[in-house]
Amino acid sequence: MNGKRKLVRVRDIMKTEFDLVDGMATVAEALQQARHPDTKCLIVRKRHKDDEFGIVLYSDIAKRVLARDRAPERVNVYEIMSKPVVGVSPGMDIRYCARLFENFGLARAPVIEHDEVIGIVGYTDMVLEGMLARFESA
Repeated sequence: MNGKRKLVRVRDIMKTEFDLVDGMATVAEALQQARHPDTKCLIVRKRHKDDEFGIVLYSDIAKRVLARDRAPERVNVYEIMSKPVVGVSPGMDIRYCARLFENFGLARAPVIEHDEVIGIVGYTDMVLEGMLARFESA
């Protein structure tokens, strides 16, 4: 290896298919609507232009609904979501994205461009897609 690394950006590795849900939906409704379980989260839509996006990780549902024996049809998404969500830019180098995740204790984050969510990125994407891509052209 010659030591040169290809710069890998978040846009290169993010998942572009993800689930957007309404905060007023019940957890049961949100899970029934979910079509992309591999993202391991649900992005909560903004309610108006001055609102912020939210996120519900499947681990949040396990901890705050399942483990507490709460009925998913009686718990609204807004009750268990994290908001505002920390988003990342699609142009961010994945090394900085990994540092951001470490600094803020994140496992995944929405990729936001022009005030719209365009994807989801997580540690798995950075490791399996990003690190491998960095060395392919080396």
